[in-house]
Amino acid sequence: MITKRLKFVALAVFLCIVAPVASTAAWYAQQGWPASWRTADWSASGIAPDPRTAREAIIQVYAARAGRWKGMFAVHTWIVLKREGADSFTRYEVVGWGNPVRRNAYPTDGRWYSNVPDIIHDVRGDAAAALIPRIEAAITRYPHSARGAYSVWPGPNSNSFVAWVARNVPELGAELPPTAVGKDYLGEGFAVETTPSGTGWQISLSGVIGAGIGVKEGLELHILGGTLGIDPQSLAVKLPSVGTLSISRIWAALVSIWPARVPD
Repeated sequence: MITKRLKFVALAVFLCIVAPVASTAAWYAQQGWPASWRTADWSASGIAPDPRTAREAIIQVYAARAGRWKGMFAVHTWIVLKREGADSFTRYEVVGWGNPVRRNAYPTDGRWYSNVPDIIHDVRGDAAAALIPRIEAAITRYPHSARGAYSVWPGPNSNSFVAWVARNVPELGAELPPTAVGKDYLGEGFAVETTPSGTGWQISLSGVIGAGIGVKEGLELHILGGTLGIDPQSLAVKLPSVGTLSISRIWAALVSIWPARVPD
């Protein structure tokens, strides 16, 4: 009986953690990456709204695969704000060199180490206008803003920053992707906090291991900064390195590789 249980646990670990991480790492390594930040493409990707025509207040959260080998496992996230009638966005993020918190260091929707970003959260209009001052105030209170405070793993890093801002402005309702390694860093030692979306609660031990449950996040297990979980609301699973996969997407992939039935 014990042997069967150990085999089941080993198979579960392989399918849910080892296989996703290994497959994503292999795929990403095959694509290659820029040799250094000097040779990487940091230009605008063109996915941000044009502030000259989008005159309402806008808040967006972006995520792009991290630079070089770190992109095998994680994304880099940042937040941009535009007040009503403003002609430009203000971009906030944390980086690992110099003063951690940066303002407008890169284009609003700029590529990160040549990787094109995705918009993972978007708020507009009156709701955005009401939240922008609170977000800016939260950014000034970020507790890890001192030079040298940044830590790639387990945190505080770029994703810890965006998650901290989201937790302190829960009405933002931003859910960070499973690949945002560092989002669950709550400080040294054991800690209990709300999830980044503000719709649930989580526990963490120095960002190394923990768990969370929330309306938006679903049920999550945090292992070494990666996220393994299920999201009933979106009918999706969350896998380390891979990210969120909807059941419909998994089914479509299986159908696409399933041998076509030969007519009788």
